[in-house]
Amino acid sequence: MLKWALIFAVVALIAGVLGFGGIAGAAAGIAKFLFVLALIIFAVFVVLGVTIAKKVT
Repeated sequence: MLKWALIFAVVALIAGVLGFGGIAGAAAGIAKFLFVLALIIFAVFVVLGVTIAKKVT
């Protein structure tokens, strides 16, 4: 997921440099969304890992 966020961020940067404001804004929005989603999923897995590790040991 972070890979796709990075790809969209690069697309947004390139589109912004070339003057395509609409495409750059949309790609930046998608990149932000994917990054936040990846952080949320990471946090959920960390919490699950900690709670399950306590039950196993």
